[in-house]
Amino acid sequence: MSKERAKIDQLAPDRYILSTSVAMTPQRKQDLVEICGPAIRSPGNIFGREDLEALLRAHPDIEEAHPKLWTPASGRTLKRMLHETLDEREGRLKPPSVLQALLPKPGIGGKVESEAETQRDTLFLVGARPDHDQFILWLGPKLEAHGYRVFSEILTLEPGDRWHKEIGVALEHRAAKVLAVASAATRTNDDAMDLIDRAKTLAASLGETRLIIPLRIEEGAKIDGLRDATPADFARGWAEGLSKLLETLRRQGVTRRREHIAVAAQWDCFRKRGAVPLVREPESLVSNWIQILEMPDELHFYEAAGAVQTDVLKRRVRGLSFPAVAHERGVITFAAPPDVEESLGGVAKLRLRTSVPVVDAVEKGMPEIGVAGRDLSNMLTGLLRDGWERHCRKIGMVAYAYSNGDGFHVSPTQVGIGERVPWGRQGERRSSMLRNIARKHVWSYGVTAIPRNWPFWHFRLKARVLFAKDNNTEQGERIDDPKKMHRLRRSGCKGWRNKQWHGRLLAFLQIMSGESAYIRVSLAPGQDMLLSSEPLLFTSPVSTALPDVGDPDAEEQDESTLGRPAADDEDAEPEGDVT
Repeated sequence: MSKERAKIDQLAPDRYILSTSVAMTPQRKQDLVEICGPAIRSPGNIFGREDLEALLRAHPDIEEAHPKLWTPASGRTLKRMLHETLDEREGRLKPPSVLQALLPKPGIGGKVESEAETQRDTLFLVGARPDHDQFILWLGPKLEAHGYRVFSEILTLEPGDRWHKEIGVALEHRAAKVLAVASAATRTNDDAMDLIDRAKTLAASLGETRLIIPLRIEEGAKIDGLRDATPADFARGWAEGLSKLLETLRRQGVTRRREHIAVAAQWDCFRKRGAVPLVREPESLVSNWIQILEMPDELHFYEAAGAVQTDVLKRRVRGLSFPAVAHERGVITFAAPPDVEESLGGVAKLRLRTSVPVVDAVEKGMPEIGVAGRDLSNMLTGLLRDGWERHCRKIGMVAYAYSNGDGFHVSPTQVGIGERVPWGRQGERRSSMLRNIARKHVWSYGVTAIPRNWPFWHFRLKARVLFAKDNNTEQGERIDDPKKMHRLRRSGCKGWRNKQWHGRLLAFLQIMSGESAYIRVSLAPGQDMLLSSEPLLFTSPVSTALPDVGDPDAEEQDESTLGRPAADDEDAEPEGDVT
């Protein structure tokens, strides 16, 4: 090393590390530090044979990757690799822990635990895969959240034939109840029917006629051999079915935990397997918001100067030709004094009491008359919505009262059945239908408009679809049954993709704006609100791997996608396409 000193000094390294296959004692390392000079900062920068072997033990992956490092004296590397391979193979032959915990355990002397030692505390969910996966993924965690122990082959994360035999043994050994999903798919699924047959045999041996509870998810669905069993009906709603099932389990005294309740993580793991992967790329998304670009600068309060009958005043305010709201002895509106005097002069002499800028109305309210910002915000929102609805009626749209407000639909005078409404910028013109016939019913597209002030003033447009019975007229026969209307919306619009909803919204806004780029809504004589005729775009920081190939012009043709009318729909007939 004395000869190497000159070379080390010539290199002038910041740090010099020395490794050797010779065994090194602490003293020998110290001697080398003195010989090699300051480039070796400490004895810790010198690695002897023992140091190198210790590093290989700490990093076995390096040793495995380089067989030349395997020495006859250290045959432990090959031995360890063989043991790991055998352990991995043995682990694959064992059932997953969630299933292993339900299998009979060997007793003393190799005997399997007896039937008397078995605790029947598990609900076995049996269904056809993959048809019933979504239902089981929904139901299983909810039963666990109520304290029940639940098993489904989904929990093994390896559903299929692999553990079918072991699942059958576990069912016979630990089943408190067998919840069998009843549908047409169940009867044609061999694995599901085999487990149900095992459960029927078990019920007979235990003398427990109520061991199996069918879960009916389709109207009239039954399972052979269980036709006399009382099902839990999920066909009319999963939430309603769950409520009835929980009551049945409680009434029949099925064991459940009261403390330390936990939901198995495997449910979520299995659900995430089918999730759409995210891509770290921004994506522009079309919203259902349209921005308010302009509105009157001020909101006014007019107060009666003398005696006034408030009931008469309120009736006259409701009948005004512009939006206004009665407040105590006066009225809040956007209208100018001459227009208020002309419209209400016969009821009372009104004078302008106070005005507030619209930009301050939400935060400050009208302090002079004791109206807080929140209350004035509600009044202002009501005035804007009233203006929108008056504009819709003015251009001939059809109003329909929904539970949370009126919706406005295109009328036969605006758009004919099957007529396409063009929309889009020049060079990118598209078209969409707003009225057509499907399943012997005339449908009409419309929206409910909801004003909002955060983060800026805008309208949120909630899509609506109105149905009428086809009687060979443009408007169809009115349907007054809300439940039937709801069923028609759920089945008739089932096949509309996001692109189709987007296209219909833009076509509707085209009707609202006419040839203009804006929608002009009157709030008072000479006081207008200006809305954008195009929805706002938002940018998501991530996207998905799904292709964006939908066509906003397209209409769904596949009857299986469109769905079928509910079984209790009195007008259920062979359906026609939405074309």
